[in-house]
Amino acid sequence: MSAIPAAEAAPTRGAGPNPPPDARRTGRRFAALRSARGVPRALLLVGTVMTAVFVVLAVFAPLIAPYGFDQYTDGGHRFAKLAGPSAQHLFGTTVQSVDVLSRVVFGARTALEVVVLAVVFSVLIGVPLGLLSGYFGGLLDRFLVLVMDALFAFPYLLLAIVIAFLLSNVVIGGGVVTTALAITVIYVPQYFRVVRASTLSAREATYVEAARAMGAPARTVISRYLFVNVVHSVPVIATLNAADAILTLAGLGFLGYGIQPTEAAEWGYDLQRAIADAGAGIWWTALYPGLAITLLVIALTLVGEGLNEVVNPALRRSRSRPVRLPARPERKAADR
Repeated sequence: MSAIPAAEAAPTRGAGPNPPPDARRTGRRFAALRSARGVPRALLLVGTVMTAVFVVLAVFAPLIAPYGFDQYTDGGHRFAKLAGPSAQHLFGTTVQSVDVLSRVVFGARTALEVVVLAVVFSVLIGVPLGLLSGYFGGLLDRFLVLVMDALFAFPYLLLAIVIAFLLSNVVIGGGVVTTALAITVIYVPQYFRVVRASTLSAREATYVEAARAMGAPARTVISRYLFVNVVHSVPVIATLNAADAILTLAGLGFLGYGIQPTEAAEWGYDLQRAIADAGAGIWWTALYPGLAITLLVIALTLVGEGLNEVVNPALRRSRSRPVRLPARPERKAADR
């Protein structure tokens, strides 16, 4: 009977000088980021800086872009078609007389909106399903594994095209949300499989068995003891999935199943429109959207690889210090 008051008093341990366990775990994670050295630190810094540039472009797109994403006139005069890079149009214009630089800048906003929504939806769906499936098992686990394996077996771009086609007649916040939902279906099985595998091993741990023996309900065990111990790899997966989502979004736009050109600027659609221009020697309509896709994918990949090297204890290398031996004492004259 005395164990119940002790368990209830456990969350108040943070009132004293010692921080609570969650704060200590968070401090250790940030300490690992601060203590990163060598190649992991370089990858993380370079990727973070490159990603920050695209975030700035996305947030301040109306202030940075010289024109609107679909603007083709200024002061009552229509822009020239397929005009080369100049002082008025630094990246040139398209066949629709639209400024390429403005399309690239506003395309960064579209890409980050879709990627953030897709990753958030995938985490909110995949992580809870993985926790429930791994903890309870039984028929629920078999059903969810069957569904996730069926989704995982599809080619990811084909699956995104099918979902985008099914959602094309459903108005859910416009093309950005619809495209994000189509990409979400691709990545939910990945989070589910990773979290479920971690939950299967963590549910047999001693602290979980002790919590269940003390009468803790399943909701408490999952939220307080399992969740913080099985989601350590989710940020790394989310970052790598964000890089892959950029390519998926570009593929959908290139095939015509992405965001409509009248709703927002999208790099994949611009590449598809630039195919005919490339045959005529017009290079600027395809170069800059393609370069933006490549740089953003590289940036997110570097962040993901850097986080994996820093956060993963199996890959993290501790900083070694040279061993210094004490100086050899000089012999006394009497010993000689």
